[in-house]
Amino acid sequence: MSQSSYGTLLDCAILAAHLDDANWIVFDCRHQLADPSAGEAAYAKGRLPGAVFLHLDRDLSSPMNGGNGRHPLPDPRVLAQQLGAAGVSSASQVVVYDDAGGMIAGRLWWLLRWLGHDRVALLDGGINQWLREGRLLTTELPKLVPAVFEMSLRDYVISTELIESNLASGDLCVVDARSPDRFRGENETLDPVGGHIPGARNRFFRDNLEADGGFRPAAELRREFLGLLAGVEPGQVVMQCGSGVSACHNLLAMEIAGLSGARLYAGSWSEWCSNLTRPVAR
Repeated sequence: MSQSSYGTLLDCAILAAHLDDANWIVFDCRHQLADPSAGEAAYAKGRLPGAVFLHLDRDLSSPMNGGNGRHPLPDPRVLAQQLGAAGVSSASQVVVYDDAGGMIAGRLWWLLRWLGHDRVALLDGGINQWLREGRLLTTELPKLVPAVFEMSLRDYVISTELIESNLASGDLCVVDARSPDRFRGENETLDPVGGHIPGARNRFFRDNLEADGGFRPAAELRREFLGLLAGVEPGQVVMQCGSGVSACHNLLAMEIAGLSGARLYAGSWSEWCSNLTRPVAR
């Protein structure tokens, strides 16, 4: 990656300096699980200049069928077409943001890498940091210049079957990004069953963040993840959460920490617990 290319985080000053750069494409990923229309409404009221809105349920996920989790991965070909329609090509620097410390935008960061595009970075601190710095929002519609997005799908996804076989083999280290109480099976409000996949370790995604919603220093993240993994190589790590969204936040944090190679169990707990024959730990 060249010096002018960003693959994990970038700050508001850097983005502001490139708002008129045709090769820079910005996506607004704001979303509230309790109110799926909230992100789009917020986008309509004001967004970063040039930002294109993508909806977590509609664009960054595919339909649920009762057994594939709450946010199944989107059809990669459909997503690639959407990205191309928004102007993303292999030359594009993509920037993603939300208002939740990267919990939602991290999903698009990971999806782009899954599709083979490394020039994607999260706006550190998101729209909240942008406003704190006194920078302006707009209601102007972005001017889109369609491009060809060339997809090169990567082996970044782990199946439920592999997670099931891992119960016996223990070859993989499964890390759950949900809050400690939900990991223990307490206060479960999103899924019908509380608990976690047997053998999983817990790393609450919010532990990656400072109080202001920006990411903590890379050295701190590296130290904590190495402690959690206790000798397991990153390539043997599988991230999961409730539905495969906040798990991407841990994948981004590991990338910031210089620990590349972990993969995603996209169905996560919501897919795992949809089959009552699968074991549950509490």
